[in-house]
Amino acid sequence: ARKPLRGRERGRTTAQRQTAMASSTFWAIVVAVVAALIAVPLTWPTHVFDPKVLQKIAKEAIHEGGLNQTAVVYKTIAGMKARYPNHIREAPKWVFNNAGGAMGSMVILHASLSEYIIIFGSPVGTEGHTGRFLADDWFTILIGEQWAYEPGAITREVYKAGEQHHLKFGVAKGYKMHRECWALEYARGNIVSMLPFGYFDTFFSTLDFITLWDTTWISAWYMIDNLLKGKI
Repeated sequence: ARKPLRGRERGRTTAQRQTAMASSTFWAIVVAVVAALIAVPLTWPTHVFDPKVLQKIAKEAIHEGGLNQTAVVYKTIAGMKARYPNHIREAPKWVFNNAGGAMGSMVILHASLSEYIIIFGSPVGTEGHTGRFLADDWFTILIGEQWAYEPGAITREVYKAGEQHHLKFGVAKGYKMHRECWALEYARGNIVSMLPFGYFDTFFSTLDFITLWDTTWISAWYMIDNLLKGKI
């Protein structure tokens, strides 16, 4: 026959059950929040930016800037501000970006839960993994060339100034920005799910926590600001 539990043992068993229930509730909330962060930016929002319009802005900046690479970049930023005055930041800050083994610098022009726009590149070239995202990514070349390939490709894809490389949802490639190369990059989808790709090189390679702080602060501030404006 089972012996009746003593008062202290019954209390311990009850406490263990409460702890297990609290733990289960916590993880259920975490799963729900993660699911929402994945689902909402993919299904709900109305997108502001159009890849074709961005390519047109880039081509105009390339034409006006000519061989002056600095002019091309800043005319692109000016063109974005003129076309999307309520969604492009007034005084964006340049920061380093290390992701997928590649290194460059970037300026964040827009960041919300469902869209981001940056200018990214390097004056000395870089190479790495594109990442595989819950988002579509359009990479419009401003200066130089980008090379890319998928597994099994024997010949490279080549994208030159004015051309647009569309990395489709869930697709990953290897890429190289040959020598000096700059691009206007637009991502549409679940932007939050892309953030770890941009962070992990800090912890496992560069240990550049100043850049990590700058990137986190800028991205979070832009996203919160857009949420307050009703922009997902």
